[in-house]
Amino acid sequence: MPRKLIFLLPAALFVALLAAFAAGLGHDPHLLPSALIDRPVPDFSLPTLYKGADGLTRKDLEGRVTLVNFFASWCAPCREEQPQLMALAHRQGLTLDGIAYKDKPEESRRFLDRLGNPYSHIGIDSDGTTAIDFGVYGVPETYVIDASGRIRYRHVGPMTTEDVKDKILPVIERVTANGSPPAISGRSG
Repeated sequence: MPRKLIFLLPAALFVALLAAFAAGLGHDPHLLPSALIDRPVPDFSLPTLYKGADGLTRKDLEGRVTLVNFFASWCAPCREEQPQLMALAHRQGLTLDGIAYKDKPEESRRFLDRLGNPYSHIGIDSDGTTAIDFGVYGVPETYVIDASGRIRYRHVGPMTTEDVKDKILPVIERVTANGSPPAISGRSG
């Protein structure tokens, strides 16, 4: 009898591993919680991407509704969302600021020169410290910051037209109208 159990043990272990793998497939990796929702933006001060322009600091995010977008030239999904960012840049009452994440400045400049620059300020986060402080898991990630400097929304992954229409703009409208919307976290489609 004990000999039969020895042969059944690997089969039972295999079934358990298979069940754990199947459960993991049902988990959506884009639904990443953010501990910073409804909290003040972390303190940071980043150098500028373009000579003669201002860098980006936490203080720059106060007094206005801002979308902060973490991007990189080497990030294929960042290229996908660039048309949405360019369209949002023309929206009245909204400022877009960018943070070049672990990217060479010349590559970030080339990326923006080729695809368009929607940002008012661009900071260089060459070592990823600011991204860590924000809780960024990867690029692109976008945050809606209210006029008091609080994070009100986090979007993981590239923004689609539907994401902008159904998720980003409603949050921006609530932030603009109320000043303190309910905190939510989002994901790409």
